[in-house]
Amino acid sequence: MSRPTDKIADIEKLRRLVRRLRAPDGCPWDRKQTLVDVRAYLLEEAHEAAAAIDGGLADEVAEEMGDLLFQVVFVAQLAEEDGSFDLATVIDGIHHKMVERHPHVFGGETLADAAAVVQSWERRKAEKNRGGRSVLAGVAPTLPALTAAYRLTQKAAGVGFDWTSAREVLAKVEEELGEVEECLDTGGDKLREEVGDLLFSVANLARHLGIDPEGALAAGNRKFIRRFTAVEERLEGLGRRLAEASLDEMEAQWQEVKAAEDHDGASPRHEVE
Repeated sequence: MSRPTDKIADIEKLRRLVRRLRAPDGCPWDRKQTLVDVRAYLLEEAHEAAAAIDGGLADEVAEEMGDLLFQVVFVAQLAEEDGSFDLATVIDGIHHKMVERHPHVFGGETLADAAAVVQSWERRKAEKNRGGRSVLAGVAPTLPALTAAYRLTQKAAGVGFDWTSAREVLAKVEEELGEVEECLDTGGDKLREEVGDLLFSVANLARHLGIDPEGALAAGNRKFIRRFTAVEERLEGLGRRLAEASLDEMEAQWQEVKAAEDHDGASPRHEVE
């Protein structure tokens, strides 16, 4: 990846680029975009950035961060055009917020560890939310449900509403699993509710263990894709189509794939075992 000789990032250069694209003689497509349009691109670029991080390749992460930053500057330009705010407002606002939320760095407060920092952060946010706004209001409804569960329990924990240990949460997971089992024969809305409670408890357990549940599940998905694809290839090598293979045949190939991975001892980075 080629790198500029000047190591000082110049966000004004990007801002001028966006203004040029939005100018009367700029790009017709960029001039047509609205906040509603950009919302979709923000989500897409955020997901692509997350995928690049999962891949672990620095060049791809850098590229996707650039795409995401472009969307941020583009949104700020749209807002400046309608007089609501500009990029300077965005930067000044986040700078002030970060300084205020890190009194252990920029002030005299002392915090013991990362967990204490999270609690302090959520507590300060709760104090600012006084006036009828829930401490949970900051969790965006558009978040993936697993991430939302993680953040909801994190915010509740920040004001003291939390289990005292991961083992207590594990007991809750086992309790919820039992309730799912009780509803297996009846099904319906109650079973759906209990499965939701189980997943919520698992997200809470992940938080207590210091694990991002969304990232862990994404790694589990990638592992399943890798192994299932290998099963397909093995069956094809035996002259068997997947649709024709029995469950026993597929399971036998699955176990061989797992054994081969365990023998190689080289699972891709960021993936769970």
